[in-house]
Amino acid sequence: MMKPFARSLALVLALLPMAALAQANAPADPNQGPPPVDEIERGFYVGVTGGPFYMMDAPAPEGDLRPSSLGQTAQVEVGVDIGSYLSVGVFLAGTANRFGSDYRGFSGGVASGDLSMLVPGALIRVNAFGFRDSQAVKRTWIYVRAGAGYAMFSPRQLVPEADILAFGGIGLEYYTKLRHFSVGIEVSGSYLVDSGAMGLSVMPSLRYAF
Repeated sequence: MMKPFARSLALVLALLPMAALAQANAPADPNQGPPPVDEIERGFYVGVTGGPFYMMDAPAPEGDLRPSSLGQTAQVEVGVDIGSYLSVGVFLAGTANRFGSDYRGFSGGVASGDLSMLVPGALIRVNAFGFRDSQAVKRTWIYVRAGAGYAMFSPRQLVPEADILAFGGIGLEYYTKLRHFSVGIEVSGSYLVDSGAMGLSVMPSLRYAF
């Protein structure tokens, strides 16, 4: 009595993997449609920005000349998106401003003229408002970004001591249909904590997400 039952059980067990494989390879239900595709790539990213940078009240001792200058800035950013609304990252920024020979900074007259900054730091960005396109995809976002970095100056004779640079800005970003790429523009204000110098920049941006 047990042998026919055992043979039947063995046959059922042998057929179970074949049935599961057939189910896995079965065509999708046409009524369900294709699986949804994320139109915007998010994750690790690399971004570059650059544009004009206006420095006001250049670093100098109290009572000395603290001129203003229109220069340039550029920034490389590496970070990660945390969902659709939050990003964190690190950056390396550089600025260059032309000043006249009457700007002597903290040099006591040993050096004068142009001033540059190199600033490594960290930042956070929040996508505040998104706008849908004709395909109901939120490709255009208004965002706010803030961060801080360690500002080092060149030539060091002008400003020998490093400073803390804090900045904040608001921007507009568009996630292109190339999926990995986005472009944008940002208006940002900055402040050197120790010297009290301020800056204003307008920076177009390009970003690639992996």
